[in-house]
Amino acid sequence: MEELKVTKETKQPGFRLGNLLFGSALVIAGALFLLGNLFDIRVGHFIWPFFVMAPGAILLFLALVVEDPAGEPMAMVGSLITMVGLVLFYQNVTGHWESWSYAWALVAPTSIGLGQLFYGGLKNRPNLVQSGKNLVKVGVGIFLVGAFFFELIIGVSGFGRGRLFWPLALIAFGLYLLVRNLIPRGRKV
Repeated sequence: MEELKVTKETKQPGFRLGNLLFGSALVIAGALFLLGNLFDIRVGHFIWPFFVMAPGAILLFLALVVEDPAGEPMAMVGSLITMVGLVLFYQNVTGHWESWSYAWALVAPTSIGLGQLFYGGLKNRPNLVQSGKNLVKVGVGIFLVGAFFFELIIGVSGFGRGRLFWPLALIAFGLYLLVRNLIPRGRKV
């Protein structure tokens, strides 16, 4: 008599990252839309930059999962796309679109450096961490100088010294030329 082996497939609930991420995103989106409807807030007006940030965050996550050299560029591109979304979110909420005149420095090179820092730190690559630190320093420096120049000197946002600085600078330079012209100079023979 043959023995019948009864195999029973047991399906145990397993951890599926895709379901977890997608389910979490749906719950968060639903909660935001519900709050928007309850409190009469135009959620769509504020939420659209997240459609830019989400692919960047997904690329950052995938960069950590990939075990080959493709992870490094994925981390840098993911951080770049995420930073674009963050800048757009700030500008969308505040209406400070003029900040693009210097905020580009946060996108590149700063976000690329942050991607290198993130990836290099998690994958134990000190040379990549150092490269990322250098890019972040350069990018933040460009951003700060640009913000100072465009906001306080030129006044692209309508505040700061830009409204008064340039007219006063023209007057001062004109007065300098007039006074210089009136002062007799020593004759050269």
